[in-house]
Amino acid sequence: MTLGILAAIHDEVDGLVAAMRHDDSRATVRTIGMRDYYAGHLYGQPCVLVLARMGKVAASATTVTLIRELGATQIVFTGLAGGIGPNTQVGDIVIADRTLQHDLDARPFFGRHEVPLLERAEFPADAALTAELHAAAAEFLRHDLAVDVPRAVREKFGVAAPTLHQGMIASGDQFIGSPTAVAELRERLPGLLAVEMEGAAVAQVCHEYGVPYAVMRTISDRADDTAHVDFSAFLTEVASHYSSGVLRRLLAARA
Repeated sequence: MTLGILAAIHDEVDGLVAAMRHDDSRATVRTIGMRDYYAGHLYGQPCVLVLARMGKVAASATTVTLIRELGATQIVFTGLAGGIGPNTQVGDIVIADRTLQHDLDARPFFGRHEVPLLERAEFPADAALTAELHAAAAEFLRHDLAVDVPRAVREKFGVAAPTLHQGMIASGDQFIGSPTAVAELRERLPGLLAVEMEGAAVAQVCHEYGVPYAVMRTISDRADDTAHVDFSAFLTEVASHYSSGVLRRLLAARA
């Protein structure tokens, strides 16, 4: 199996790329569609790493290339998200059990959120891959977080005892950053835990190609009117540790 790993922003994938270059002297880089795909072994397992960039179109195009051109047989998207669930706090991890596009609305021809001609709005994550990712995230929080992220940084962001959640993640081509928007999403999508800009698009492509997918998101902000400030700081100081640490655990468990 070749695991395709995507992220939307440099800080979320740079640590993994550095680890692959260190681990595998024969790793290769292919530039396709203005993206660099790093193929090789990461922690002993065959992987392809790529910066997808932000948004559903970017994520979809990158996922198609991973599957058709690079031979990825499983896909994991990792990165940050805004916390929508009442108990999701900064530093928590959310693993998707399903994804949905919160900004997709083709009514009256199709139901709200339904993807036209696919007769579905939600895309369940692959159970086996999600279980692996969940176990890796639990081990990271239990054993690695306190080592990988300096105490002063954790205290700065109020990350004391982060929680691991599993549930719905919704995607849309907009940055959610207001209490009004959060309240509307909570009312419309009960059970929603986190919101971001790529996961559901990756899920749709994987569904159409029959490729298992999983999504992991670290909560960087509460999607309120200070979200832009929290997001930028958290991305710079924390994000790479979470992504690298959890994926390291997942791949090491396969050895």
